[in-house]
Amino acid sequence: MEQKSDEQAGAVSEPINEAIKKAAEAVNSLINMDDRQISDLLNIIADRLLAEKESVLQANREDLARMDSADPKYDRLILNSERIDGIACDMKQVALLPSPLGKTLSKSMRPNGMTISKVTVPFGVIGVIYEARPNVTFDVFSLCFKSGNVCLLKGGSDAYYSNRILVEIIRNILENHGVNPNICTLLPPGHDATQALLQAVDYVDLVIPRGSCGLINFVRSNSRIPVIETGAGICHTYFDQYGDKEKGREIVYNAKTRRVSVCNALDCLIIHRERLADLPYICCKLSDRQVIIYADQPAFHALESHYPASLLQPATEASFGTEFLDYKMSIRTVNTLDDALQHIARYSSKHSECIISESEESMNTFEQHVDAACVYTNVSTAFTDGAQFGFGAEIGISTQKMHARGPMALPELTTYKYIIKGDGQIRS
Repeated sequence: MEQKSDEQAGAVSEPINEAIKKAAEAVNSLINMDDRQISDLLNIIADRLLAEKESVLQANREDLARMDSADPKYDRLILNSERIDGIACDMKQVALLPSPLGKTLSKSMRPNGMTISKVTVPFGVIGVIYEARPNVTFDVFSLCFKSGNVCLLKGGSDAYYSNRILVEIIRNILENHGVNPNICTLLPPGHDATQALLQAVDYVDLVIPRGSCGLINFVRSNSRIPVIETGAGICHTYFDQYGDKEKGREIVYNAKTRRVSVCNALDCLIIHRERLADLPYICCKLSDRQVIIYADQPAFHALESHYPASLLQPATEASFGTEFLDYKMSIRTVNTLDDALQHIARYSSKHSECIISESEESMNTFEQHVDAACVYTNVSTAFTDGAQFGFGAEIGISTQKMHARGPMALPELTTYKYIIKGDGQIRS
């Protein structure tokens, strides 16, 4: 590939740097907006999205035409009437939520009469780098706007036309209502914009990558801006020795097939050896959706004459620790709960993990020992979602431990500052 000269690279990045600078300058325009104004505008934008539905669908069709329908990202890229209705509904839900700003987290008085209050405030400018998911555009904007933050959006080239029209809708409404449109800025889809965003130390306060392990690792390794990691989900469900097979069948089917291209989808079923006889029953519905199973030797023998041969394959080491994002799933057989915990500890991305069991001891042990943002007992991992948790929309699922963990919504998009008041106190 031909390398750009320093002069060429500078010429390309200058408009990008200027857009980032204008976004940073727009922070002050949000300070004077009250929560009622913000909520009203969110509702107006949601209504405009519905009114512009056909234009949005046409732009999305242009993106879809450039992607192979067999690509796991294809489902994430799709916008249809139902999904657009859902995006608008999520935005209206965010508008109804109380503002996370100006909350007094703690307050104390020192012996000298000085009071110290810890109060929530916006981060300022949040950059979000994401792949072929145009719904993220509206989710990020609505949460950032409601929490008083400017958003810099760096979408992937796969969703270029979809993202462009969605941001046009947002910016037109903002401008028509006297709000600086640069509070929602879409950067170009190329690599230059990613590099510029990750180096914008004086202008960007936080970067959030949403997407594959490759994207997250790249951002972590190259960013000079603080990063909150979200997205990659290698999710396990452990069917315990004391699991209920009826619950197990429905949970496994839902977690695997509800929507395979999302980060909370099931990737690996772990089963206690004493329950292998129930494995054909637990997996039987998966064949209806043509789920390919990569089974270790004991599980393979249990399924061999009960699951379609064309969909059953022997597991390899690569079958574990893989986020499939497809109609594929691995199965690992274990002798004990401790073995299951060890498997999860080795392969988990610390996103969402589940146990199916009727044993209080097993459930308590699992909950205490599994290190993940979301730990489920007899519930499908498909519920790892900001809306399902009652948070409205989400900006991502954080798999780290600093500042935010799990579904990130309005409270996680704030930081805090200390407000100190007194009456002339000085320090001796």
